Amino acid sequence: MWGEAQMSAYLMGAYLTLLTLLWAGLVHGVPNWGRRWYLARPPLDDDVLGTDLMVSICIPARNEAENIGACIRAALKSEWPEFEVVVVDDRSSDETAEVARSAADGDPRVHIVSGTEPPAGWAGKPWAVARAAGEARGQILAFVDADVRLAPEALRALVPEMVRRDVRLISAYGTWTLHSFWERVLIPTVGWLIRGAVDLDAVNDPGNPAAFANGQLIMVERPTYDSFNGHAVVKDQVLEDVRLAEQFKRRGHSIAMVVAPWAFTVRLYENLGQIMNGYTKNLYEGMGRRPSMALGAVLFVFVGALLPWLMVSTGVFVRAVWGWTVPGWGWILWTAGVCALQLLFRFRLESRDGRSGSICWSHPLSNTLLVWLLLRSMFGVEARWKGRTYIDGRAAH
Repeated sequence: MWGEAQMSAYLMGAYLTLLTLLWAGLVHGVPNWGRRWYLARPPLDDDVLGTDLMVSICIPARNEAENIGACIRAALKSEWPEFEVVVVDDRSSDETAEVARSAADGDPRVHIVSGTEPPAGWAGKPWAVARAAGEARGQILAFVDADVRLAPEALRALVPEMVRRDVRLISAYGTWTLHSFWERVLIPTVGWLIRGAVDLDAVNDPGNPAAFANGQLIMVERPTYDSFNGHAVVKDQVLEDVRLAEQFKRRGHSIAMVVAPWAFTVRLYENLGQIMNGYTKNLYEGMGRRPSMALGAVLFVFVGALLPWLMVSTGVFVRAVWGWTVPGWGWILWTAGVCALQLLFRFRLESRDGRSGSICWSHPLSNTLLVWLLLRSMFGVEARWKGRTYIDGRAAH
């Protein structure tokens, strides 16, 4: 039987070995993430599949006066033979409608629709999106958030990809636009937790029930969407994008999820309050409201990311202040090496996304806030978003 010291050393060694392998693997895997499903920017070519299809770009907008103008102007630059832009002003209390009309500047391809109160049982965004779809005339519906800036080539890449792969829904990961300190600290951490949890191979496999879509940009084939009443089947959902993709897959329709950082940019949130409220309403819902998954994520982040930092700081403190000889310097240095791997991982993530890696020092802070966000979302803290209240991932009427 081992003595207590031997057992402690064995457990500590096993823990640090696992963490070393984990973070080294993550550092190695950053450049390869999503490579199989990367959608390249299309070259200028007149011979493009699907050019006979009309596309309706549907934009729900609630209190988006700061965003809607740039969103519409970017959409109007789309390189596609025939398209329209349908904007639903979802009962905004700001100047959203006026800014939208100004951006349209009389272009007949832009249609601005006044939103109405959601019927009983409908959440706000699904109702606004359904209104846009009801006004649209295209065979392809492109649902775009108001904070998205489409690249001119986006339709020219995504529509042919739908036709080539014979899928009924396609969605894409674009690029985050990050300005403030808290955006740079938190959004990549939460965003990559979500991305890392999505098995792109399974989502893109027609025979696998796994489904996912990114609501910033979703394109669907109109006849299939209409065949099951589209957003009516996800009318009460906050994560209507993911649930819509699940409905397509559940009915036997193939979907696609691609990585196309060039296709659009999006500024999700502008300050810490928006980040906290936005993710509070979404995170637990995205985990299917499963306590085991949420607690597992909290445990993973705490044990796998935060605990090594606590161990290093505590170990150095007790040796420097109280003169302790335990833990030994070997253990402290090994744990510090795990922390260094975390910083390298964050540096490579930032560089992969085309941003400066200098923010990597904030990784322990971002993981601390991530744990708080997960718990906040799980325990149903009330969140305010776009003038609406959400509790337990549902709109509170």
